[in-house]
Amino acid sequence: MKLSEIADAIGGKLIGNGEIEIETLAHPADAEGINTLALAMDEELVESLASSKAIAAVVLTNSEMPDDAVEGYVEVGRARIALAQLMKIYEKPVHYEKTIHSTAVIDPSASIGKEVSIGPFVYVGPHAAIGDGTILMAQITIGAEAIIGEASLIHPGVRIGERVRIGERCIIHHNASIGSDGFSFVTPEPGSVEEAKGLSSPGQVNAKNLEITRINSTGSVRLGGYVEIGASTTIDRGTFSDTRIGSHTKIDNLVQVGHNVVIGENCMICGQVGIAGSVTVGDRVVLAGQVGVADHINIGNDVVVGGGSGIAFDIPDKTVAIGYPALPKNEATEQYMQIRRLGSVYRDIPKLKSRLKALETTSEKG
Repeated sequence: MKLSEIADAIGGKLIGNGEIEIETLAHPADAEGINTLALAMDEELVESLASSKAIAAVVLTNSEMPDDAVEGYVEVGRARIALAQLMKIYEKPVHYEKTIHSTAVIDPSASIGKEVSIGPFVYVGPHAAIGDGTILMAQITIGAEAIIGEASLIHPGVRIGERVRIGERCIIHHNASIGSDGFSFVTPEPGSVEEAKGLSSPGQVNAKNLEITRINSTGSVRLGGYVEIGASTTIDRGTFSDTRIGSHTKIDNLVQVGHNVVIGENCMICGQVGIAGSVTVGDRVVLAGQVGVADHINIGNDVVVGGGSGIAFDIPDKTVAIGYPALPKNEATEQYMQIRRLGSVYRDIPKLKSRLKALETTSEKG
C-alpha cells in the first residue's frame, strides 16, 4: 500500500514522497527497511527518526521534523485514532478454517447460520443459534438455547452458558466464561455478613455461617452488539432477570461481573475489576484497573474511576472518583493532603504542650 493511500485511509496530510510502498508498521528504532512505516507520534520519537532506517513515518500535526529524516510522512491530529486505523489496515486476522470441523459436536436442534466457521472440539447445545458469518474457534462450549449474533468471533476455550444472548459482531477472548451461576448464598439464621453490615460502630461479629445454602440462578446474560470481552473474564447469570452488558462496551481481561449487574453502553472496564451483584453502571463509564465495586451500588453516566479504587457508595453522573472509599477526586486529594500534613502537626504537639504548660505555670504564679 502506498504512503499516499495510507494518508487518505487515515485522514492524514501527506508531505513528501507518497509513492513509497508500505508493508509493515514499527517503532522508529525497530524499523528494518524502506518498506516500514515508522510510528513517531510524539516528540521523542520524531527526533529518533534521524537515526531510523525508515524512510516514511506517521507524526502528529505540526511536529518539528529533523532535516531529511524521511522521504515522506503523514501528519495526523490524534495519535491513537490514527493507530487504530492503521492497525485495521495491517492487522493479521486470526487463522481459521471456513468449515465445520469433523470433531465438532452440534446438537441436531441447533440452528447454524450461513458461512459459519466451527473449529475442532466445539460443542453447540440443543436449540442454540449461531448467527451468519460467526467464527467459533477451537474447544468452545455453547450452551442450550444460547444465541450468538452474526459476525461474532469467539476465541478458543470460551464457555457460553445456557440461554445466554450475544449480540452481533462481538469478540470474546480466550477462556472467558459467560453465564456461570451467580455467587448467591444464604444461611437459615442471619450470618456474619448480615450482622457486620448492621453494626453501627466497630465491634465483634458473633454470628456463624452454618448450613450455607445456594440460591440458584434462573436468569442468564445478555450482551449487546459490538461488545468485547477479555480473556479469562467471567460474567455471572442473573438470579431472576438477566445480567446485561450494553452495546459497544469493552471489558478487559480478568474481570469479574457479578449476578444481576447492568452495565451501560460504550463503557470501558479495565483489568482485574470486580463488580459485585446487582450493581448498575451507566453509559460511557470507565473503571480503571483493580477497581472494586460493592453490591447494589449505582454508578452514573460518564463516570471515571481511578485504578485500585473501592466503590462503597453511589457515584453521580460525570464524577471523577479515586481512593477507598472512592470519593470525587478533589475531595479525595484534599483528604490525602490532610493526612500528609498530620506528621508535621504531630511533631508540633510536644512544643504546644510545653508552651501551654509554661503559660499555665505563669498564670498560677500571677
